[in-house]
Amino acid sequence: MYLPPSFRENRPAVLHAAIREHPLATLVTCGAAGLNANMVPFTLAACEGGRDVLRAHLAKANPQIADLRTGAETLVIFQGPQAYITPSWYPTKQEHGRVVPTWNYVIVQARGRPQVIEAADWLLAQIADLTSRQERDRPEPWSVDDAPADFIEGQLKGIMGLEIPIDRIEGKWKASQNQSAANRSGVAAGLRAADSTSPMAALVDR
Repeated sequence: MYLPPSFRENRPAVLHAAIREHPLATLVTCGAAGLNANMVPFTLAACEGGRDVLRAHLAKANPQIADLRTGAETLVIFQGPQAYITPSWYPTKQEHGRVVPTWNYVIVQARGRPQVIEAADWLLAQIADLTSRQERDRPEPWSVDDAPADFIEGQLKGIMGLEIPIDRIEGKWKASQNQSAANRSGVAAGLRAADSTSPMAALVDR
């Protein structure tokens, strides 16, 4: 990933927070049939003194599992807030006009060698963890235990587990850091005018 110094983010806590806030990632592999990519929700286990681990599950019928079984390096891409940035928001447009559009975004890329897991107890724990993370803020959270045990058992037979110990992780926070303070303020104001709760506006402010 192209990483100009002003956009580079390598603090583990910040990278981990982005993964947890945006768990649906693009899983990219390269196998006998070439490149393959699928959208997969992940959970992250941050390990003290060891490698952090990404966990997920896929349908057994998914042909990408053949790539994963080889253990070849896999890329997982997490996409955070993003927004088109018009030059009209820059005060410098009125001063000299030497401005162009751009796109702000947050992205985390993790790489590692995958392990495919078939154990039913592992699969059940992974699904329960993923579900509880997404349901916890609901007034009446749904739990895997809410479904009949035989139904869940049948569902588990149709999936495979995936664990990726992270060998390398890097982040890119492109949030107008390369612009003047005035232009950054203009960007944040423009984003909020379009969406008062814009996460990118808050990021530009920070």
